[in-house]
Amino acid sequence: MSSLHTAASTRATAAAPDLHRAVTDWYDAAARDLPWRHPSRTPWGVMVSEFMLQQTPVARVLPVWRTWMQRWPRPANLAAESPGEAVRAWGRLGYPRRALRLHAAAVEITERHGGRVPAAHGALLALPGVGAYTAAAIAVFAFGDRQTVVDTNIRRVQARVVTGRALPARSLTAAELRLAEDLMPSDDALAVRWNQAVMELGALVCTARSPRCGQCPVRDACAWVAAGRPEPTEAPRAQRWHGTDRQVRGAVMAVLRAGSAPVPARHLTGPVDQAAGAGMPPEALRALDALHGLDAPEEQRRRALDGLVRDGLAVSGPAGVSLPG
Repeated sequence: MSSLHTAASTRATAAAPDLHRAVTDWYDAAARDLPWRHPSRTPWGVMVSEFMLQQTPVARVLPVWRTWMQRWPRPANLAAESPGEAVRAWGRLGYPRRALRLHAAAVEITERHGGRVPAAHGALLALPGVGAYTAAAIAVFAFGDRQTVVDTNIRRVQARVVTGRALPARSLTAAELRLAEDLMPSDDALAVRWNQAVMELGALVCTARSPRCGQCPVRDACAWVAAGRPEPTEAPRAQRWHGTDRQVRGAVMAVLRAGSAPVPARHLTGPVDQAAGAGMPPEALRALDALHGLDAPEEQRRRALDGLVRDGLAVSGPAGVSLPG
């Protein structure tokens, strides 16, 4: 561990009780009312939220999560459907491979865990699509287990409050994990609240671009504020969207989600065909118009379609391209 992080860990350990109290008291008063935090939440509801919230804002997740939970309130309900239906219901959340992985996890839970999300951290980690962060988050927020959860928001709060940096490194480091463990309360219930509270603080107050330091419950203890709020050593990368393969993939997926019948590949990758919309429902026809309205080169549309098939998000057959059955 670097001398910077060694000193930070020492300070963090000494200041931890005061930080715990200030941040959790703030959370009790300021936390958003989210359904996956309610006392009535289920482990499955928490798991679905964790899959959906990866790289996706809460405001976009909420309506899709509610619809999803009404349709598939238990893993077995989703497992009984085709993977394509999971992708269709994913809508415009982005990164639709998460839907395939969540469906595969639901099948695994149904077949190997009696339809119940397993509580053991190791069993969670063995599920399809569940990595270290997601396993820890489900264990903590669904089962009250004492695990160290480190997401982007938590990393940013740690970087500023404890190490005095404007932003964390682009990739999670071992030093950051050790620092998060040093800050964890020993009491299980307080550890759960601490994880939730720090995550919420990063989401609502200690934001990446415009932190609201005047509203921060630990401003007086913040090493970054004390240092005069220095600029980040690495500027955040802005992700380009327009004209990218990701945009074209999303437009192709919108066509496939909107229809129930296979779509001939030439309608997706070739030039505009006035007969292309024959027999397609209005929503699918609008999605096809939007795809062609991007003016993406045919080669890019073909590359996007090939990638979707390769990733299992689309299936190509004699009648055309459709969502996986």
